[in-house]
Amino acid sequence: MRTDNRKPFDAVRRGQKPARPQAGDGFRRETFALPREAARAKAREILARFPKAAYMTEIEAWRELEDGRIEFTMRRLPTAD
Repeated sequence: MRTDNRKPFDAVRRGQKPARPQAGDGFRRETFALPREAARAKAREILARFPKAAYMTEIEAWRELEDGRIEFTMRRLPTAD
């Protein structure tokens, strides 16, 4: 018999990562909402300008909006080591 008020779902919620990155994690983020082809071109441009090996650049999140545009967030370190 359980003596506390916690439910099994509470343990799952405690184990999840925060939905938003915490400020001060060192990454620089930019969010764009562009038509599909323009979004691909922009992502390629950023990846070419800030290579993953030096800046840890990546597409952090993306989704298709109702109007067909792609919203995406690019994440990178501000400087290379």
